[in-house]
Amino acid sequence: MAFRIHDSIVRGEIDNRRKGIVRGQLWVHEREVPVTLELRGNAHPDLAGCRLQFTNPLPSLPHPGLDTLNPVQRGTIGELTAARKVRVPAEPGEEFRDGPEAKAPPPGRLANGLYLEWFSETNGRVVIESTDYRLEISAPEWRMTPAEEQPRAQEAAAGWQGFVAQLNEALEKQQRGQKEPEADWDEHDYEKFLKESDARTDKYLELQEKYGDSDEAEAKIAQAMGWDQVEEATDGEGGKTMSVEEINRICEEALTEPEPEPDPLTEGKDWIRTSAGVLRHPLQHRCFESAMKFWHACGELGLKQSGDEDLHRFLFKFQTTGAKLAGALAGLARGRDPRKAAFTVAYLKRALDHLHQAQTGLETVAPRNLLPEKMIAEARQELFEIREGILQLMDDFRGRK
Repeated sequence: MAFRIHDSIVRGEIDNRRKGIVRGQLWVHEREVPVTLELRGNAHPDLAGCRLQFTNPLPSLPHPGLDTLNPVQRGTIGELTAARKVRVPAEPGEEFRDGPEAKAPPPGRLANGLYLEWFSETNGRVVIESTDYRLEISAPEWRMTPAEEQPRAQEAAAGWQGFVAQLNEALEKQQRGQKEPEADWDEHDYEKFLKESDARTDKYLELQEKYGDSDEAEAKIAQAMGWDQVEEATDGEGGKTMSVEEINRICEEALTEPEPEPDPLTEGKDWIRTSAGVLRHPLQHRCFESAMKFWHACGELGLKQSGDEDLHRFLFKFQTTGAKLAGALAGLARGRDPRKAAFTVAYLKRALDHLHQAQTGLETVAPRNLLPEKMIAEARQELFEIREGILQLMDDFRGRK
């Protein structure tokens, strides 16, 4: 995934006054020493030959992976412009909030946004994008000619294609050794499958972020993903695949069907009904409620915007554990889980991994007296008991066929 750090920027400067080289410095959240940029390539014509200085007027926020951002960024420049057209909410805000509930886009305006993209040798694709920054641009010391613009665009495209090639390599790596769908799969096979799904999702999200959501963008994304563009293509056996409209119709019909009642004999074990009438697995419900409890408690202590990365990891990974448990156990709670037990075990392993990261975040925070001792002890006990519950479920499912 792209390393998007615009919210963590305090200020920065970019210098393309020397042809073929982009140098700069970035002051980021809670780092005393700025990040240095040493990049090959040129900016768009609006910034080519110029020195750009920018300041973030908003409070900088922590990025969960900011500590992995190399202090010296070497690589190639992608797109660098201060004239990227971005739609932002209309002002004043009353018109935006009170706009009619219609299919048309909410009121807005087009604004020039800073878009800084480079392909780092250590951190992959890094992006800074904002319409909020205050910009100061020097007079150009040289101007890009039309003849120079084409190779600049080609170099930027080459950097992007190289990044896409890395995504494809990651996807192909996960596809290697996959069993045929008709074969018997164990939990390890399903783990490989889930990792492949992650890699495919990462690729799709990168393409969507790069190209946008226009009809032209959809075509580019579909081509890059390798999807069949023919809605009525044959399936290889004389039949036809369903069109998008048919698939949407089936999904809408499924949503309108009444949800079957769960087995009353498994209440309390496989499912509970919340006060809002929602069916949940007991362990997933406990994890969700606990994560939200500690999230709200940190808010009451004024710590949500503290910028502490370990505290953020504890809260975020605790909530993510609940989401993964929902993915693993939601069908079981509804009494209609056709998936094989090995798949559920593989999914539970993913939840367990996030829970372990939440525990690591908590134990790193604990010695610094950032949270009350009683809260630390309660969170530690809760994470431990949820972990035991996940392990017990994994053992139960491993005993099933």
